[in-house]
Amino acid sequence: MKKIFKKQAVAFSGPSNSGKTTLIIKVSNILQDRGYKVCIVKHDPKDKARFDTPGKDSDKFTQTGADVAVVSPNRTTLFKQDTSSIDEIISMFNEFDYLLVEGLKTLPLPRISIFRNSLDESYFKVTNAIAFDGSINSDNIPNNIDKLDLNNPEQIIEWIEKNSKRV
Repeated sequence: MKKIFKKQAVAFSGPSNSGKTTLIIKVSNILQDRGYKVCIVKHDPKDKARFDTPGKDSDKFTQTGADVAVVSPNRTTLFKQDTSSIDEIISMFNEFDYLLVEGLKTLPLPRISIFRNSLDESYFKVTNAIAFDGSINSDNIPNNIDKLDLNNPEQIIEWIEKNSKRV
């Protein structure tokens, strides 16, 4: 019998060093421990991420400007010389239960913003929930935004279960 995937998506935003990556890793690990297939998309607005070792063959191939796929027994890595829409990424991943997106504030996905030490009100208009720690006064978070404990990934997963978008 073929597995039916949930195909639920949620996004995470927040300023640098707020804990986005740490939270996504915790959520991903818990979901995978429960038997779900998780995919993660990270926005790299400054185009600084590297996925290969300089001087190796696949790096030399990408330096030509061509799109390159590196296929091994356990993974496929795609080096595409252009940006991708979220729909293209979803179709590349194809089968998944949860898609966790870090960044990309313009995507129309339910969004959890992460804050430690201070709030940035510019996120409020694109945020459905705020995950924060004890350094934030919850009274400063608008009532129309759900409040989540940054240090309680189980609570965050419950929110994701109820609010993520089927894609």
